[in-house]
Amino acid sequence: MADFAKMAPRIGSLRISVFICFVILSNWTSIIDFIADQFFLPNQGVREASYETRTQRSVGFTTRDGIKLLADVHHPKGLKKTATILVRIPFTKTFGNRGRSDVIGRYWARRGYTVVVQGTRGRYESGGQFYPLIHEREDGIETLHWLAQQSWYDGRLAMWGASSFGHTQWAIADQTHPGPDALFVQIASTSFREMFYPGNAFSLESGLYWAITSRGSRDRAVSIADLEKGVGGFPLLEADDRAIGDTNFFNDWLINQYNDAYWKVIDGTNRTHTLQSPTLLMAGWFDPFLPTQIEDFTNIITHAKEEIASETRLIIGPWGHATSVKLPGTQKALPYRRESIAPSIPWFDHQFGIGNDPLNMSRVKIFVMGENRWHDENEWPLARTQYTSFYLHSNGAANSLYGNGWLDDKAPKGEETPDRYVYNPLDPVPSAGGAMLGERSGIQLQNTIESRPDVLVYTTSSLSESVNVTGPVRVILYVSTSAPSTDFMAKLVDVHMDESAYNLCDGVLRRDYKLTQNSEKVPIKIEIDLWPTSNMFLKGHKIRLEISSSNFPRYDRNTNTGEFIPTATKVVSADQTIYHSTRYPSRLILPIVPCYTKDQ
Repeated sequence: MADFAKMAPRIGSLRISVFICFVILSNWTSIIDFIADQFFLPNQGVREASYETRTQRSVGFTTRDGIKLLADVHHPKGLKKTATILVRIPFTKTFGNRGRSDVIGRYWARRGYTVVVQGTRGRYESGGQFYPLIHEREDGIETLHWLAQQSWYDGRLAMWGASSFGHTQWAIADQTHPGPDALFVQIASTSFREMFYPGNAFSLESGLYWAITSRGSRDRAVSIADLEKGVGGFPLLEADDRAIGDTNFFNDWLINQYNDAYWKVIDGTNRTHTLQSPTLLMAGWFDPFLPTQIEDFTNIITHAKEEIASETRLIIGPWGHATSVKLPGTQKALPYRRESIAPSIPWFDHQFGIGNDPLNMSRVKIFVMGENRWHDENEWPLARTQYTSFYLHSNGAANSLYGNGWLDDKAPKGEETPDRYVYNPLDPVPSAGGAMLGERSGIQLQNTIESRPDVLVYTTSSLSESVNVTGPVRVILYVSTSAPSTDFMAKLVDVHMDESAYNLCDGVLRRDYKLTQNSEKVPIKIEIDLWPTSNMFLKGHKIRLEISSSNFPRYDRNTNTGEFIPTATKVVSADQTIYHSTRYPSRLILPIVPCYTKDQ
């Protein structure tokens, strides 16, 4: 009796747990609907849900080479034929991903769309071997023909998705009858080669993070621990082995940098010219696809058919790669996941003529950091931009934020003592934020980095009025090096009134110098693309430029030997010199835009 008395509370707890599980399971669809409505904020410019839904699981077809591609299909009850939204996902089959699939699928289905969430080859429930990107065109085209045969398909098709989801859209963007009628591409571009090799340096953290998460790990701590194991040694080609084990596509990315045939299979740049549907592009200021996604937009505007170009839109927000970025001085980050869904219903409704509401969306919408406001624009880059040079100066010791480097709009007069530093690949400048895949992207404090002697720092005086920098940023440097091959890096930084310094954008240039530089080290002119940004440098702030030769592991390390970097195991230090004088006017070129009025 005493034993039963002790057990009674446990039995009661068990009954309660079983009851709760029963309630959850019996009301699972209602819970999903609640999550969707709360998560995606349908009350903000999105029409209310009007339909109940039903879901078909594991629906699909077999490709011509014998691979079964499977999908979940979410239907609005009571509608026999509808417009369809296709989402092709590259995730592994886990509860979390199916739950995410259901949330997205039911969100659109409750508003009258049939939603097909299909696993790409080797992902989710689909068969075959996973290899990023290379099968998406053939499999995508076969999926279009399968859709055209379905009884519920009314001939209208939209696609949605970010990152490699976005690539699945570009892979078939030139298809018609059947083909997509509207695209919503987020944080993705037609050119993966440029994402992996900006300025010829390998985007190491992004590439290795992709390899790690492709194994199914979405745990932040585990992913970062694996990253640190992978990037910590030589040769670079074995970074995947050190992190998670041999990963064929990671190795292929490294050894095929200059192999045009390899990248041509996944490149979709020409499809911006032959695009067959209006496209909504959503980019992030701290996403590694940013510059090429903007290039996709300008290519569409320039080369696509007028009826396509006139309907295409670009949104750039304060995000990383599907990550929210908390900006200095704000209470919380603008949530990427919500913002990536919010425009979808108005966008698709407009393209399919559903409802009578006009598309209330400017051609270009950008988030200006610093003042932290959205602004509507008509073009990119902005027509009223004034490209302004800020020249590098020092007394020969710009090393670290404690040095004597400065920036101003006056070109050097006469000679100035050059600045020198030593780049040691065994002690690289650590990355702090920036445009990368993973959780370590975005805005971060730079003060610790700027305390290093191998980082040159040039800073303006405090601004007497706010300065709006919006557009592509670049640096022209006159340099020399003791190495046959090396890197030069540049970073634009916003220095707040309390001297805290935050990164905005950065760039790299890797090249050989042995054929252009004689023993006297004649300065060589180089240009570094720092990528686009939009930031209001507020009154009292300072504009800062960092120059170094490493940003690791955002980029891989140059060994300075001239050997093939993926297989190199030996490194040497490089003596680097930056010149600034009348003859060698090194400078930062900023796209300054007249400050907005309050009603813009």
